[in-house]
Amino acid sequence: MAYTLVFTQQYDKRAERFLRRHPELLPLYHKTLKLLEANPYHPSLRLHALTGKLAGLHSVSINLSYRITLELLINDQEIIPVNIGDHDTVY
Repeated sequence: MAYTLVFTQQYDKRAERFLRRHPELLPLYHKTLKLLEANPYHPSLRLHALTGKLAGLHSVSINLSYRITLELLINDQEIIPVNIGDHDTVY
């Protein structure tokens, strides 16, 4: 069952800035988004729920250093990316 990615204007700006600073990650970023749409529970994404001030959000890995935080709305089959960056930036 496929999910729908819903991009906000705020996330698009963050992703654009991130990819300008890290153009070498563009192929991995696109791969991550495709996997999210197809199966957000794919093991390579390392999906996990966040706690504390980010409770209610989830995180997936682009690679070992960079993450995307997101809202995962299971009932509506929607995924809303919230932030992108390294561990310290998104957490």
